[in-house]
Amino acid sequence: MSENYAISADNLQKNFGDVCAVNNVSLHVKPGEIYGLVGPDGAGKTTTMRLLVGALKLGAGKVSLCGFPLASQLEQARGTVGYLSQRFSLYEDLTVLENIRFFAELRGLKPDAWMPRCMEILEFVGLAVYKDRRAGQLSGGMRQKLGLASSLVSRPRILLLDEPTTGVDPVTRQDFWQLLIRLVMDKPGDTKQVHDEKVAVLISTPYMDEAARCNRIGFMRQGSIIAEGAPSEIRSILDGRVVELRGTPLPQMRILASQEADVEDVRAFGDRLHLRVRQGSADKVLARLRKTLPAGGVNLLDARMIPPVLEDVFIVLSESENA
Repeated sequence: MSENYAISADNLQKNFGDVCAVNNVSLHVKPGEIYGLVGPDGAGKTTTMRLLVGALKLGAGKVSLCGFPLASQLEQARGTVGYLSQRFSLYEDLTVLENIRFFAELRGLKPDAWMPRCMEILEFVGLAVYKDRRAGQLSGGMRQKLGLASSLVSRPRILLLDEPTTGVDPVTRQDFWQLLIRLVMDKPGDTKQVHDEKVAVLISTPYMDEAARCNRIGFMRQGSIIAEGAPSEIRSILDGRVVELRGTPLPQMRILASQEADVEDVRAFGDRLHLRVRQGSADKVLARLRKTLPAGGVNLLDARMIPPVLEDVFIVLSESENA
């Protein structure tokens, strides 16, 4: 299996004392694919990534990166990976260019090769004009771009990105994702000098809009992957079970909706409510709510069944005791 995948991980296990942080996790990522790990804090996402890169010792299971078994060819396997951790881990007293030069030379680039390579990458991530600015003076988004640039300096075939956009503004998150998409796109285009072949990306994220951009996602809960597939496949778990309500006042509408026998959960999504209903009951719930809500003092503007969004599914997966 490993020869068809950039990342091949089977039955990973990791305990910290009596706590099982990663429990029988298997995942496989192809070149040119973005795989998203999502789930609540403490689900095991970061520990899984550290196991994949060899930063933590496996309790059980096996990992192969670009065909190199982690157990027997650790350095070769690590040489295929660019890793970006949650926390900014570069040198704040060094400039942007000095930071990326450090990683270039650490990866064995010769003095006559590191400057062109570094400038190519800085142009790619949009930091070339800031090459002489100290890393400590960069904004959060620029720091993450510098981290990505440093992870790309050795032309890795695998990128492991641990919540790389947490704490940055939406525009910067959009820019960061555009860079990732350019890295894995079918036609290299303007990325050809930065990378000559497709990259496999494994990214953890708390943002559902980012999860929706991934080719496949794995939802982690209590150390296990409990649902996996394309975003459309994950959303289909709740097909026919999400009702949307718009009206005022919202608090009163929420109270009345929660009293419906076939309503399992009510959540506010901005100025509207999403109701998770029992399978096959959506039409009946809608018919009753169109009577009970106005009778209860709610100005009902709209009530309809809608396709589920990822947030709807992840709420039920996070809460389920038997998932």
